[in-house]
Amino acid sequence: MTGRRTSPVTERANAFVAARLPDARALAEAVAALVDQPDTLVRELEDGLAALADPPYLDEVRRMTPGLRAAFGVRTPLLRPIHAALRRACRRRPDVALWVAERLDREPYLEVRLLAPTLLRLSLEPDPERSWQLIRGMARAADNWIAVDGLAGVAALGILLESYRWSELEQLVYAPSPWERRFVGSTIASLPFEVVPEDRPRLAGGPALELIGQLIGDADENVQKALSWALRNWTRVDPAGVARFLDEQAARAASDADGHRAWVVRDALSALDAAQAARLRALLAGLRRVPGAPATSSASAASAAFADLIATGSIPAASRFAGAADHEPERSLTE
Repeated sequence: MTGRRTSPVTERANAFVAARLPDARALAEAVAALVDQPDTLVRELEDGLAALADPPYLDEVRRMTPGLRAAFGVRTPLLRPIHAALRRACRRRPDVALWVAERLDREPYLEVRLLAPTLLRLSLEPDPERSWQLIRGMARAADNWIAVDGLAGVAALGILLESYRWSELEQLVYAPSPWERRFVGSTIASLPFEVVPEDRPRLAGGPALELIGQLIGDADENVQKALSWALRNWTRVDPAGVARFLDEQAARAASDADGHRAWVVRDALSALDAAQAARLRALLAGLRRVPGAPATSSASAASAAFADLIATGSIPAASRFAGAADHEPERSLTE
């Protein structure tokens, strides 16, 4: 019996990677030796990545990532040695890892910025406050799904290390940036893969489904995709909880003719048992997203209501807190 034939596109990609892998490994060792000189490291890294670029691959990345500012078009197998070498160089130096991550994040090229989360994994436990400060800044500045999803794993690890970090996601369900809202779903989707399989059920009972529940109905397609991804992955943690959640959301989508909500439910059905999936698919038959339809999520409703209160003067905007700075602050007990 013969195996499946490899397509010409895949054959070309494999040949390209094989030919340049020695150069990628050499670049990895070179930049790892420069972690104490971040500016020099960045120059060496960008020169090396430019030489590893594959123009047809860059065209495909741009096609799949609208809004991408700058990228070289380096294939993932050629980036892996660089990630590994930087981890080795900074493994016992979390301060250097954070320092280099901050420097890498200032660069415009996607492949350079994607190295920062790799290093943040080393600084999260010894220096959580500064690490989370950088994570928040990276999420706020993100303008494409690759950057958001590349950051989600390290945020998931941070939540596992300090459970109160769920609050970092709870704030972002109301964010005006769809990329920050996608970050909520992407982080939840990443959480099951930051623990060994036998420990996944211990994550059940947390706020994951509640946060997805606040966001479902979001009008942005990138947010919707992250929510369905999160639901599919969360069946590894709480299959019964996800099944109940999808039952409830499908009923609501059908009742309200909510195409945004229906899309997320339908895209998550592959993780359910066949009978429930078939039942919900039938319930949602014919219900589609309508371009330009407003969001129906509870988070968007809450944000809109709060914005209306500010606009009507019922709650003062920041600029209306006149004289607040004139009051003397309370003295610390340690003064």
